[in-house]
Amino acid sequence: MMTAFSQTRIQPQPERRIRWGNILLWVFIGFMVFITLFPFYWVLRTALTDPGSIYGHASEFLPYNATLFNFQRVLGMIDPSTVVGESASNLSAGTINFWVYLRNSFLVSGITMLGQSLFSTMAAYAFARMKFPFRDQIFFVYLAGLMVPGIVLFIPNFVLIRQLGWIGTFQGVIAPTFLMTPFSVFFMRQFFLSLNRDLTEAALLDGATAFGVFWRIALPLIRGPVLTLALLTFIGSWNEYLWPFLVGRDENIRVLTVALNVFKSQTPQGSPDWAGLMAGTVVSIVPTILLFLFFGRRVVDSVQFSGFK
Repeated sequence: MMTAFSQTRIQPQPERRIRWGNILLWVFIGFMVFITLFPFYWVLRTALTDPGSIYGHASEFLPYNATLFNFQRVLGMIDPSTVVGESASNLSAGTINFWVYLRNSFLVSGITMLGQSLFSTMAAYAFARMKFPFRDQIFFVYLAGLMVPGIVLFIPNFVLIRQLGWIGTFQGVIAPTFLMTPFSVFFMRQFFLSLNRDLTEAALLDGATAFGVFWRIALPLIRGPVLTLALLTFIGSWNEYLWPFLVGRDENIRVLTVALNVFKSQTPQGSPDWAGLMAGTVVSIVPTILLFLFFGRRVVDSVQFSGFK
């Protein structure tokens, strides 16, 4: 009599097929990540390379004679005029007052972020929830500003700032982007449209004012999108170069992006001080990297949420 074990037939395991489509997709993603991150690595590699070895070992993948000298010099910890030897000929003749320019960048970006987040949110709430004549038509005309290249507005903005006497001042650098932008209003309006109207109507019936409904009910419900807008505005203002270069070229209001360009042109031989410039660039992108590390998830969630809506 056959046992139960002998009667049980072992079923063959199905063969796992190699999904070439998934493999190709991951290879493509890895290639795109490499293309995106490699320039940042090369900036860091150049910043860590000895200044005298920049041109002689330009093809080296790793930093040659790795040193923190460039960072110390940019941060004002070492005076380049005291350096002698082969590397001295590759150094910038001047120094970058990094902490002053960093303060200016934080001041300009922070004020722009606060102003644009507040006023864009208020305008978006008005277009989304308040009723007034020609509301949709006005919003359409305002939204048409997205189709106007930013460079076109430089001349009228510059003429206005000059007539106000704000050339060479912080208010001249901040004013054009302090109030709002079409993208910011459009971005926030989409979230206000998705809010439950019953909450705002109940608050109005209880005697709340229109501003009270906006400030105490609507705004707390969209804290995530507001934070996203503030983060995007701060980073955009932090990386801005052309407008601060035109209006804020004075030493006491110069932002970090403009200061790096000035630092590049201070080398006596005319060849840029690439090691020092890359060290300053690395330090200048640290704040934006930290912001994305702490708040990047909120940005992705807000964009996905707006897409579903």
